[in-house]
Amino acid sequence: MGTGRRPRRLDACRPVTYIRAHMSAPAPLLLEQFSAIVGAPYALRDPAAIAPYLTERREKFSGRTALVLRPGTVAEVAAIMKLANETQTGIVPQGGNTGLVGGQMPSPAGNEVVVSLSRLDRVRAIDPASNTMTVEAGLILANAHAAAMAVDRLFPLSLASEGSCEIGGSLSTNAGGTAVLAYGNARELVLGLEVVLPSGEIWDGLRTLRKDNTGYDLKDLFVGAEGTLGIITAAVLKLFARPRGTSVAVVGVADPAAALALFNTAKSLAGFGLTAAELMPRIALDTAVRYLAGARDPLAGPHAWYLLLEVSSPRSQAEAEATIEAIFEDGLERGFVEDGVRAQSLEQAATFWRMRESLSDIQKNLGGSIKHDVAVPLAAVPELLARADAAAKALVPGCRLFPFGHIGDGNIHLNISQPDGMDKETFLGRWDEMNAAIHAIVMELGGTISAEHGIGQLKRNLLPKVKSPVEIALMRRIKAALDPNGIMNPGKVL
Repeated sequence: MGTGRRPRRLDACRPVTYIRAHMSAPAPLLLEQFSAIVGAPYALRDPAAIAPYLTERREKFSGRTALVLRPGTVAEVAAIMKLANETQTGIVPQGGNTGLVGGQMPSPAGNEVVVSLSRLDRVRAIDPASNTMTVEAGLILANAHAAAMAVDRLFPLSLASEGSCEIGGSLSTNAGGTAVLAYGNARELVLGLEVVLPSGEIWDGLRTLRKDNTGYDLKDLFVGAEGTLGIITAAVLKLFARPRGTSVAVVGVADPAAALALFNTAKSLAGFGLTAAELMPRIALDTAVRYLAGARDPLAGPHAWYLLLEVSSPRSQAEAEATIEAIFEDGLERGFVEDGVRAQSLEQAATFWRMRESLSDIQKNLGGSIKHDVAVPLAAVPELLARADAAAKALVPGCRLFPFGHIGDGNIHLNISQPDGMDKETFLGRWDEMNAAIHAIVMELGGTISAEHGIGQLKRNLLPKVKSPVEIALMRRIKAALDPNGIMNPGKVL
């Protein structure tokens, strides 16, 4: 059932932007054809059943669709893509719908079909001897953790949304999280992929090899592509030895420079055993204590900044605790540390982590928030925070910097809360202006405007400002080669 339109071609001299306008809403007969592939129970058309797939967690992006497909096999995904390609129907892949840049949302025009991977949720194979696990894209991240632990192994990707985010979405966005410091981001945790291409062809790249130097590394095209090149249906993940001891501490410091100095001390003393280093300002602790059930101030008195440190040991709990105590003592002697506390139980450690992981959600209690997911070289983090604070307050006097994040890899979630008493919509109306000011500082410091959340819709128009014309042209050529009809997640990234 073709539309009669010719596939778009890439003009090497003139950039092509794939837009949703060239796609029509699927006709009723076509919707029936798509539905028949997965069966009526898994072809959602009722508005109430579809609603959870149409709004993301920040409620910044929403969309419309006449159909959500929930395939249960890779063959069904392939059949969906083959039909979509033949009819030039836009397809929006969706995992756990936890993305923060609108990359998983269909168009408000309602001319695309959402494909949810949540039924593809099996652990296909697990090999503790080779430290690999082959899983399907719809497997929830927390369940991947449990599967690894069942064979005394660790899958280290750790996100605040791990109870609902899925492996496919995490790989498609190249998710980072709190364990990047020790284990790397999602891309570094993948050995192989299975991908359904826009044509409906299936690429079986589920290799478990640690070394395979045979031509282009195709998997890296799809990790981080946000569903614009194909649909990841399965992956071979790296596993690691499970730590025999883990110790968590919260340390009060005077400023980000002291936090960075303490991080470097921790890194030198713990080496690869330093598995997390998370920076938080006092406003974050105040907000957590006020709005998060069960949270309380971890230290006797207030401090301007805090560093949450986690040390893991492959040998014993005693070694992990001794290492974190050594870090504290060294920092105290050097003047980096003002006060600190080591978690005395698993429950207390979980509370410390819950305070950190809740920050994005509890910030809503302060009103509107203009958000940035940025990264700079480690040495530039203190300068970034100082300059961002000054720039934000020059634009909107009284606004409150609410930055937190992974100081160990330079990734700061540089969020800005509205001033007390200011109208929320008036403040959010300054979003583009505030973004421009913060991103200008980030780029001057050699950083990036998207450290781990991706591009999606939110930063699509910013990408040409931070990528060279050659990079953008290469990305467009890859897109045109793999998806000449522009059906894969239209309007995202490019």
